Amino acid sequence: MQKLLFLFAGAMALLATACQEQEKAGSPVADSGFPAIGKIERLSSELDKLLPDSAKIELLDSGYVWTEGPVWVAAGDYLLFSDVPENKIYKWTEAEGASVYLTPAGYTGPDSTGHEGSNGLLLDAQTRLVICQHGDRRMARMKAPLDKPSPDFETLTDNYEGKRYNSPNDACYDKSGNLYFTDPPYGLPGQDEDPTKELPFNGVYRLNTDGTVDLLVDSLTRPNGIALSPDERTLYIANSDEKKALWMAYDIAADGSLHNGRVFYEATDQVTDTFRGLPDGLKVTPTGYIFATGPGAVYVFSPSGQLLGKFITGVPNSNCAIGNDGKALYITSDDYLTRVWLK
Repeated sequence: MQKLLFLFAGAMALLATACQEQEKAGSPVADSGFPAIGKIERLSSELDKLLPDSAKIELLDSGYVWTEGPVWVAAGDYLLFSDVPENKIYKWTEAEGASVYLTPAGYTGPDSTGHEGSNGLLLDAQTRLVICQHGDRRMARMKAPLDKPSPDFETLTDNYEGKRYNSPNDACYDKSGNLYFTDPPYGLPGQDEDPTKELPFNGVYRLNTDGTVDLLVDSLTRPNGIALSPDERTLYIANSDEKKALWMAYDIAADGSLHNGRVFYEATDQVTDTFRGLPDGLKVTPTGYIFATGPGAVYVFSPSGQLLGKFITGVPNSNCAIGNDGKALYITSDDYLTRVWLK
């Protein structure tokens, strides 16, 4: 009996040490206390590589108008995200929840209320906040450091060949510092029919490190989410059109031009009254798996394009961000902020 007690005590000590190591690594070892919503639909056993058996969709916060553009700030262990109609950026931490981080965030003109604000958020190589500004119709960078936010911005680009952008929506950087971004008309009151719309198309662009801008795609009706594959040979673009709800993939040539545009996955027939929402923001893991917000869910794709599963939130989803050293996926879902823990 004494030997059994000794072995039991040793096993418990090892378990405690393992739990402590997991806590240090930022991986949840117990229920976080946040309520669960929706469900996770597993369509392939390959999804088990990404998700623990206990994975669920956690509701972290609610009460917003339309959440968007999340970005994880590793240096401070917090998430930034936009409330587009409110013209605000919020900061969320595990301990303190959400608070207003920056306002105005995307429209800085007179009477900043009632205007579309910031959308996609990202960090550049110097960890400066870069913002897709709907209201100001530009890609901008906050001049202040992250820990001292201020609505003082510098323009990165606000026009193509002298014509103002529609409303930059989402963006990503490559390793060389070139900035890819989409420009649908969602920030314009009349969208494609808005009298202030200056470009005859909704484009996808690259702001090069020398300050020049290249038009990469002008054939998509509603270009939205955008991301690069880990090897930067493929560019993924979501098209948020209920008549053409799909994700495209393009090969990137050595000179930076795009070729071999093809449908990566189409979800037009999955847009229903029950599964509301359209292909929107997306993120790619370092191993090439893709989390993409789509009709009623976050779709999880393998690098080859196989649908592995869905995080069905029950509401339209706008974008997502990988945080906590790759251990969590944060999702902006209508008026919600949600999370799924990963492996």
